[in-house]
Amino acid sequence: MKILLLGSGGREHAFAQHLSKSPNCERLYIAPGNGGTGVCGENVALGVEDFPAIASFCLAQGIDMVVPASEAPLVAGIYDYFLADERLSSIAVIGPSKAAAQLEGSKAFAKAFMERNAIPTAGYREFTVAELAEGKRYLEGQQLPIVLKADGLAAGKGVVICASVEEAKQEMEEMLASAKFGAAGSKVVVEDFLKGIECSVFVLTDGENYRLLPTAKDYKRIGEGDTGLNTGGMGAVSPVPFADEKFMEIVNRTIIKPTIEGLRKEGLVYKGFIYFGLMKVGDTPYVIEYNCRMGDPETEAVLPRITSDLVTEFEKVAAGSLETKPLEVCAEGAVTIVLASKGYPEHFEKEKLISVGSIPAGGFVFHAGTKLSDGNLLSSGGRVMMVTSLDKDLREALRKSNALAQVVDFENKYYRRDIGVDLGIGEG
Repeated sequence: MKILLLGSGGREHAFAQHLSKSPNCERLYIAPGNGGTGVCGENVALGVEDFPAIASFCLAQGIDMVVPASEAPLVAGIYDYFLADERLSSIAVIGPSKAAAQLEGSKAFAKAFMERNAIPTAGYREFTVAELAEGKRYLEGQQLPIVLKADGLAAGKGVVICASVEEAKQEMEEMLASAKFGAAGSKVVVEDFLKGIECSVFVLTDGENYRLLPTAKDYKRIGEGDTGLNTGGMGAVSPVPFADEKFMEIVNRTIIKPTIEGLRKEGLVYKGFIYFGLMKVGDTPYVIEYNCRMGDPETEAVLPRITSDLVTEFEKVAAGSLETKPLEVCAEGAVTIVLASKGYPEHFEKEKLISVGSIPAGGFVFHAGTKLSDGNLLSSGGRVMMVTSLDKDLREALRKSNALAQVVDFENKYYRRDIGVDLGIGEG
């Protein structure tokens, strides 16, 4: 099978490594890829939302399957684009339809979907720029802190938690009137604050059945102690110690099954990954957000633990023959640490020379914001690399990942040293 993987980050490198090892993968292309993905397959210079160019490439190379690993092409409707073209309709696209991808593409859509299907989530209201004055009045009656979310895609940075009403009013003004997050902030969702601990749950579904992946917990804030600005994620741990059998039974019963059933009932075609961002409040899980793909950096902690052949699973997704049971995983847990550029997540440094030393057994180095230039590996993004280590003891996996972080070197490298502290596996 010839596969085209769309994306350029650490998540895509993790997928490229996994897919390339499958005996069912004849050839793997990554578009556009990064400085590390070329080892797993062939990088091709295609934009992930340039559907005509992607289509031409697929036809020329005899591609059998397209795997969009990032949200942008899914929300833009790549599944529908291929299905509508007779020349492309036989090519499997692993992901939801454009309508179903609104679970991630629109916070307001997702909240309304959960409301219709009795899926536990925080209370909310939504406002447009025309309703700015009404929105500000609404904020005056809310309990603190107040959560504001840009409705659309904002690269994981469109969520603001405000400690005062005045701060919330200012943020709402900047989102709606000043387009702080561009078109993503044309509508703002005001959400009740839930106090608890977060975790990420993932399923692969064919729209009827689903397979559960290992749980993970990521760390969004740039600073240690969960301080500072939100980022795309600074580290991840898998599995999540508190997501035990009892907790996951509740998640399955109250969240996963109603979501799959709701999609089917509403005629929303979904053949791919669903990410459930959850908040555990007491013993009760609530949905904070959906994503229509795997998380990043959670993917870099989850995929190294999966022993099932994902190419085979993707074929079953496309054929509608997936079984409902967990994917096969190894007994070891994983800890991932993100190595970032100075200044991230705002104005960060680029073009820094990167060196990578010897990677020990059980260790993984995933490229994210990297590129090759004249034979040199250079930084090109805010999150430059992710390092992951496996061990049956999560504390030991963390120790290994902290050591592995020293194997990768570039000027002004930054990473959090407190990943896992809240789970009792690290030291603050």
